Order: sequence, then C-alpha cells, then structure tokens
Amino acid sequence: QVQLVESGGGLAQPGGSLRLSCAASGGVFTFYVMGWYRQAPGKQRELVATITSGGSANYADSVKGRFTISRDNAKNTVYLQMNSLKLEDTAVYYCKVRRSLMTPYWGQGTQVTVAS
Repeated sequence: QVQLVESGGGLAQPGGSLRLSCAASGGVFTFYVMGWYRQAPGKQRELVATITSGGSANYADSVKGRFTISRDNAKNTVYLQMNSLKLEDTAVYYCKVRRSLMTPYWGQGTQVTVAS
C-alpha cells in the first residue's frame, strides 16, 4: 500500500532552479534509501541521487555540485534541490524508495524541462 506523490517539476531556464518533492505513505516506518532517477528522451533511466536513513548521499557525476538531495524522515519525504540547471537536465524524474531487504517502490514521474 506504499504510494509516492511527486511534485515540483516544471519549466526552468538554463541556470535556474527547481525543487522536487516526493512524499511516501503506507505505514509508520523509515525507508532505508530514498532517491531520484531520471530518463531523458532516447536514453535509459539513470541514477541522479540517493540518500540513506542515516543521511549518506551519493550523486551522479553529472549533477555533483549542482543538485542536493535531502530527506525529512518524520514526513517520509525526499527532496531534490536542483540549481544551475542545464539543458541536458531535461527529463522525467522518478522518485524511488526502498525499505531494507525489500523491493523498491517507484513514483509515476514528474517532467522537468530546461529551456530558454
């Protein structure tokens, strides 16, 4: 019964910023890992950033220094602050969460478009 609700996508100019949110529901528990993936037209879905319940984060090389992932465990919500956006950041962004030793859950995706 886990459900993910993504928000914050939209249109931004190069160099601009967007903040994505993903709220997870389905029980009183903490997900071990929460993160974001993206899929651009004609490309495979790829990792953007993940963060564990302990706060350890990792990022794709293409977004290091520009994106910041964070989470609010009390709200079971993960965020992705995207700064200095580039045209190549255009993609559908998907939220992904997983409990320890369990199968992951995926959100439906939110469109991010970077254009002048």
